[in-house]
Amino acid sequence: MNQLVRRERRRPNAEINVVPYIDVMLVLLVIFMITAPLITAGIDVELPSAHAEPISPDEYDPFVVGIKADESFHMDIGSRQFRDLTLDELMTLIARERENSPNSPIMIKGDRRVPYGTVVELMDELRQQFGVENVGLMTDAL
Repeated sequence: MNQLVRRERRRPNAEINVVPYIDVMLVLLVIFMITAPLITAGIDVELPSAHAEPISPDEYDPFVVGIKADESFHMDIGSRQFRDLTLDELMTLIARERENSPNSPIMIKGDRRVPYGTVVELMDELRQQFGVENVGLMTDAL
């Protein structure tokens, strides 16, 4: 009774087991989801809010510097108005007016179509010539 036992030969499995790779990818995904918000680069700025409270009247009239869409400047100090000024004329006017009231705040009121660079240039000139670090930006209430 010696029967030959025939055994089937197993063929080698040529399929790749992808389950471990999926596990690794899910772990990496979780790690990146947790660490991505912690690695933010940038500059902290305080953006003005459109829901701002009105400024309380001080003893000094603010210098309201306006920038029109054609990038010309105007300035209002109380009831006095100065229109269609260049940047150099505006700086001369501010220098003259700051002699009389050096503590007056400076507010910038720009048209929404004015390039951002023009507003930055004005703020830089105010900082360089007069040491003004805090400039208010005026907005319309929503």
